[in-house]
Amino acid sequence: MNTALLPYDHPDVQRLIAEVQLEYVQRYGGPDDGPIDAGQFVPPVGGFYVSYLDGDPVAMAGWRLVSYPELVGLVPAEMKRMYVTPGSRGRGLARLLLAQVERAAQAAGAEWLVLETGAAQPEAIALYRSAGYAEIPAYGHYRCSPLAVHLGKRLAPG
Repeated sequence: MNTALLPYDHPDVQRLIAEVQLEYVQRYGGPDDGPIDAGQFVPPVGGFYVSYLDGDPVAMAGWRLVSYPELVGLVPAEMKRMYVTPGSRGRGLARLLLAQVERAAQAAGAEWLVLETGAAQPEAIALYRSAGYAEIPAYGHYRCSPLAVHLGKRLAPG
């Protein structure tokens, strides 16, 4: 596997985003309609990674520095669009991407990595919890959603 830092509008990123949106429709009945600005994923304030197996894009994850009033006292980066294609799951790709995102966010000055996921994604919740993520105050676009799960992790000091 190799992983590349790509612009949010790269065709491989957009292909994987389209796939994850279809998965959201299956799991939740609709796509993720949270606001996304491609400029938030440009270094040094963000980044977007795509992992490849045999030249095919099979996993992605992005991060962006954020400021949410609900997260008082935190200096967070937010992870967005973590996804592994169904045929590539179970190989540890999500865990590798999660570590990559944590390192990049920490290098940019983030003290916390936060994320929103949903109750219909138990495998994602299990991954995050096994990596040290815990409940944080609800924030962002889905802060009032009963299906939203808000998790965060304090990043180790550099």
